[in-house]
Amino acid sequence: MRDKIGRVARLLQHIVEPPRACSYLPDREARLELRVQVDVTASELDAMLERGWRRFGPVYFRPVCANCAECVTLRIPTASFAATKSQRRAAKAAARLRRVVGQPVIDDERLALYQRWHAERERSRGWEPSELDPERYAFDFAFPHPSVREVAFYDPEDEDRLIGIGICDETPSALSAVYFFWDPEHAPPSLGVAHVVFLVEHARALDLPYVYLGYRVAECASLAYKSRYRPHELLEGRPAENEQPSWHPETPARDRDH
Repeated sequence: MRDKIGRVARLLQHIVEPPRACSYLPDREARLELRVQVDVTASELDAMLERGWRRFGPVYFRPVCANCAECVTLRIPTASFAATKSQRRAAKAAARLRRVVGQPVIDDERLALYQRWHAERERSRGWEPSELDPERYAFDFAFPHPSVREVAFYDPEDEDRLIGIGICDETPSALSAVYFFWDPEHAPPSLGVAHVVFLVEHARALDLPYVYLGYRVAECASLAYKSRYRPHELLEGRPAENEQPSWHPETPARDRDH
C-alpha cells in the first residue's frame, strides 16, 4: 500500500519508546519514535529526511519528547554555504588526504580504527566502552541500502594509512551525514569539520541542494557545533507523512571564529 509520499518500504516494527533520561541535556526526559524498515528506496529516504527522520542501519528514528523540542533538524543549502575561516583551515589541512567514496567496507582496519577512536572518547569524554564486532559494524554502518556511502580518508604521506571513515546517505536531493570516526593520533586537526565541508562540496558537484547534519541541540556542546555551518535551515516541528514540511533559514548571532 502506498501513502501520500509513495512509500513502498516494508515496515517491520513501529514503536514509541517510553521516556528515559536524555543523553544530551541534564534533568530532561527523551523519547524516540522508531521504525524498523527494509526495502526503503532513496526517494523514500529523501522524504523522511525532509520530515526530520534519521537512519541508522534499518532503524529510522526521530525524537518525540513530550515536554522538550531542543532537538531541531538542521540542513545546509549547498548553493549558499560559505565556510568560515576555521572551516577553511580544517579543509586545507585535510586537502592532502586521499578521499575515496564508495560502498561501505567491513574489515579489520576499520574495526581497529573505530576502537582507537572510541577509546579516546572514553578517556576524554567519559563514554561507556563499545565493543564492535564485524556483525555489529555491518548492521550499523554497512546495512544494505541504495543510499548508503562510505567516505574513507587515507594519508599518502603515511604509507596510505586509513585515518577517517564517514558514513553518509545519498538521496535524490541531498547528502545526509550519518556517522564519522577518525584516528586520534594520526588524523589532521578538525578532520570531522573538513569532512562536512567536503560533503557540501561533493553535494554541489552532484547538483544536490542540501546536506543534512541531523539534530542540533543548542545547549549541548557536542551537537551545538552544527550551527556553525552557515547559512543553514531548521525544520519546524515533526511533520507527518501527509504534511508539507516547513523549513526556515536561521541567522544566529555570529560565533567567534578565527
